[in-house]
Amino acid sequence: MPKLSREPGIDLAYEYLPGAGPVVVFCPGFASDMAGTKALALEEICRHDRQAMLRFDYSGHGQSGGKFIEGSIGAWAEDAAFIIEQVVPEQEVILVGSSMGGWIALLLAMRLQARLRGLLLIAPAPDFTETLIREELTPAQLDTLRREGVLHRPSEYGEPLPLTWHLLEEGRAHLLLHAPLPIAGPVRILHGMQDADVPWRLSLTLAERLETPDVRLTFVKDGDHRLSRPQDLALLIAALRALLAQNGG
Repeated sequence: MPKLSREPGIDLAYEYLPGAGPVVVFCPGFASDMAGTKALALEEICRHDRQAMLRFDYSGHGQSGGKFIEGSIGAWAEDAAFIIEQVVPEQEVILVGSSMGGWIALLLAMRLQARLRGLLLIAPAPDFTETLIREELTPAQLDTLRREGVLHRPSEYGEPLPLTWHLLEEGRAHLLLHAPLPIAGPVRILHGMQDADVPWRLSLTLAERLETPDVRLTFVKDGDHRLSRPQDLALLIAALRALLAQNGG
């Protein structure tokens, strides 16, 4: 598996599928990686359609080096930007972001500007460190975080996840939903209404903040946070193909 070094001792893993542009770039979620169900389903379709695709692991995730506990929104956004610039420099892209990857994709979109040809967001979680995590923590948990720097929280997806004070504090430098988002081009948002991790109403707020008029939200009434059932993946694939068609792909 190819890797790139953004910092000494931290190799970032990625997989690039050559093909027609724009390049589909998949941004994984918090503690997820490029080998997740949605990423692989999209790669299969891109391979079939001869569409270029780039997927990767942030530092501390999947096959990349580094420690998850040392990561932050800013660091992971820089990982993503670095890989894009190294692997597909100057190429046009469609950013696909899942959960936290939606936040990362929005940050990237404002940096890429003219190269951006669309955003496809799945249960996007911009500002989740502030509006979802910090607000849900008890005073005792917040005190533990301040004193010890880390708190392990139960997860439905495996082992308890380490939550750090650094992640919460650094996340405040990248909050987006307090102001209009100067993003142009089409944005498609898919969100399950049974999402127990990221409330679907957050996507309504995001749609209001986006300055582009070309925003479409699709709510899946019985869908959960993952949106990884066969019918959910079919919806995701259809949304991507429609964005590509809109771009002449």
